[in-house]
Amino acid sequence: MGSKNTEDHLTPDKSDYGKNNARIFSTIDDDTRVIPAVEFRNVKFAYADQIVLNDISFRVMRGELLIVLSPSGGGKSTILKLALGLMKPDEGRILIDGEDITDYDEEALNRVRQRIGVGFQEGALFDSLSVYDNVAFRCHERGIPEEIVEQEVRRLLRFVDLEDAIDMMPAQLSGGMRVRVGIARALAGKPRTLLMDEPTGGLDPPTAWSVCELGIRLRDLRDVSAILVTHGIEYVRFIASTYAGYAPNGEVMLIGEKDRLCLINTKIIMLREGRIIFNGSDEELFISEDKNIREFLLL
Repeated sequence: MGSKNTEDHLTPDKSDYGKNNARIFSTIDDDTRVIPAVEFRNVKFAYADQIVLNDISFRVMRGELLIVLSPSGGGKSTILKLALGLMKPDEGRILIDGEDITDYDEEALNRVRQRIGVGFQEGALFDSLSVYDNVAFRCHERGIPEEIVEQEVRRLLRFVDLEDAIDMMPAQLSGGMRVRVGIARALAGKPRTLLMDEPTGGLDPPTAWSVCELGIRLRDLRDVSAILVTHGIEYVRFIASTYAGYAPNGEVMLIGEKDRLCLINTKIIMLREGRIIFNGSDEELFISEDKNIREFLLL
C-alpha cells in the first residue's frame, strides 16, 4: 500500500493529519488557500473551424485534484496546454494562483511555469540523460549547487520508490518506472501545481495502480494541486475514494473512504462537444442518469 516515509522538509508533520489521518479535515489558517491554483473563466478555443472548448469554467483549489474526462479528442490535453500558456484561448481568461496569464508574453509565462510541474504519458524523459540528470534538469537550469541538487533528486526518487534507479538510463526502465521518474522530474523545484496527461496510458494494470497511488500521495501528503487527464474510469473511482495518511509507525497508508466520510479534495469534470456536462464528485458522477455520462461510463 505504501512505503516507509523517512523523507524531508517536503513532507508535512504527521501530526497534521490528526485523528482522521488526512489533511483534508484539518483547519488551515492560510488566506492563500482561498485563491485557486488554476482557474478557467469562460474559456473558448478552436482549431480552425473546429470548436474544442466552448465556454469552459472551473477552479482547482490548493491541495485539490481535478480529474478531466472526455472521449478521445474531447479537449482534455488542450486544457493542460492552455494552463501552461503553450496556447492562447480565443476568448476567456486563465489564472494561475490568482494571476491572470492570458495575455502574458513568453518571458512572463516562463516565470509562472516555474511553479508548475508537468507529467506526460510514458514520462517523456530525455533519453540521452540518466535518471539522475532527468530529475535534476530543472534544478540544473536554475544553477542550484550540485550538493543541494543531489539531495533533492534523491528525496524525489525516494518518494516515487526509485532511488535505486538513480544511475540508470531511460532505455533500461519499464514503462511504469519511466512515468514515475517523469513525475519526480515534474516535482523538482517544489512546484505548487502538477499537470498530468494520461499518466496511466499504456501501462499494465499493476503499474497503473501504483501510479494512481502516487497521485493520491501527492495530493494528500504533499498538498500538491493537480489536474489529471485520463479516460480510465476504474482509476478515477480509486483516486476519488481513497486518501493517504500515516500509520503510528510512520508507514504511509492508503485508506478507502467507504461510508465513513466523503472526500472533498477531488473533483471531476466531464467534457462533451467542447462543453462541461458534469462537474462534481465521484459519488454524483456514478449515480448520474444523464445519457451521455452513462454511455461514457460503460465504455
